[in-house]
Amino acid sequence: MTSGRPIVRQIAWVSLIPQIGIMLVLIILTSMIFGSSSPATDIVILFYLLYPLISRRLIAHNHRTGIKLFKSGAYAPAILEFEKSYEFFTKHRWIDKYRFIILLSSSKISYTEMALLNIAFCHSQLGNGPKAKQYYEKTLSQFPDSEMAKSALKMMNSFATEKEPAPFDHNSPFE
Repeated sequence: MTSGRPIVRQIAWVSLIPQIGIMLVLIILTSMIFGSSSPATDIVILFYLLYPLISRRLIAHNHRTGIKLFKSGAYAPAILEFEKSYEFFTKHRWIDKYRFIILLSSSKISYTEMALLNIAFCHSQLGNGPKAKQYYEKTLSQFPDSEMAKSALKMMNSFATEKEPAPFDHNSPFE
């Protein structure tokens, strides 16, 4: 069941290479130490599959809570969660930088960039265009290649420069 809210997931496919490599090394080492038919191999595989779920729930807790609130349409509380996520990942940049190993996250964009984009989008949904624009610009100042921020600003600017339609002229021949 979908929430009807736009969610974008960009995958950095190259990040899957080290993840698969780590998994293979763990399986090979476990098989060499305990034997290929050992339950230890199954435990290692299970751990590897559960690890990202647990680590993301613990480390990226605010981000996940923000997404849940966003999906339910609770944009103001979602902003607070995304701000906490932004603060955490800004303070712990190394976690965000190595998220493909630490969180086994194959996201193409960092949690820091996601937080800024989500804050901006939530502000836009609340009708706070200037604040949304401010956060999209902040995103671009920190992530100059952010296509999502560029697109959002371009759209916002096109609405701002759009001229009001001329009032209807009752003398027009096209009645």
